[in-house]
Order: sequence, then C-alpha cells, then structure tokens
Amino acid sequence: MATYWDPFAEMDRLFSQVAMGNRSAPAMPMDLFREGDHFVLAVDLPGVDPGTIDVSCEDRTLTIRAERTARSGEGQWLVRERPTGTFARQLTLGRGLALDRIEAAYADGVLSLTIPVADEAKPRRIEVAHTSRQSSIEAGEASGQQDRQVTAG
Repeated sequence: MATYWDPFAEMDRLFSQVAMGNRSAPAMPMDLFREGDHFVLAVDLPGVDPGTIDVSCEDRTLTIRAERTARSGEGQWLVRERPTGTFARQLTLGRGLALDRIEAAYADGVLSLTIPVADEAKPRRIEVAHTSRQSSIEAGEASGQQDRQVTAG
C-alpha cells in the first residue's frame, strides 16, 4: 500500500500546534448566539463520552471539561490528527444572566447550553400613574398673586 506524505502539510500542522500552544480551544470550537430572552452556546465535542462531560459555573466563570479517549487496537497508525485527552474551556459570563437556571444537553456530538437572561435584567415597561386631580384657584389667592406680580415688577 502506498502512502502519500506531504512534508509541507506536515510542517504546517506542526507549526499550528506550536503557535497555538493551547490545544483546548481548537479541540472545542463553539458558537454563541442570542435567541429572545436566552443565550445558546453550542460546543462541538465529537467522539467524547457523554459521561466525561462536566459543566460548572463558579463566580460568573463557566467551565466545560470533556475527555476523548484514544482508540485502542492492534493496527498501525497512518494518520492521527484527532486529539485525545482532557479538554477544557472557560468563559466569563456577564452580569444579568440567570446562572442557576443554565440547562445543558448533549446530542450528535454537540453540547448545547441554554443560558437565560435574569428577570431583573430583562427590559420591562414601567407604567406611569396619573391622576385626574383638578386644582382650583380661590378668588383671594388669584388677586394676591396678581398683587405680588405687580409689586415685584
């Protein structure tokens, strides 16, 4: 069996690993978007055992950890690009989120977190109260005001 080896592609792969330094970010790409009154965070975790996924939130820091184990077997590796081991990613969450109501689901290799906006941070309409109070001017008060205006002028 012939094996194709591209030295430039191999150098590019090694350079990107060294230049990035932190392998956890590329191993856990994510999307974050807002839908109405909650945020949705989708993290790609293909090949991860769902039992190893750990999501925690402490003092506005959301931490996601997962583990992908190496495939065992008797065969000879020709290409091995999928990273294995424990991966972690941390995000600092802003104020105004209901951290105690975060929901997580894992399906088809994607971890989805739903982060609701806190009730106190949601925009709300404030009703303005108004009264139909009519004020009447007494005859004596009106002439006193006029006198004051004349004397002041």
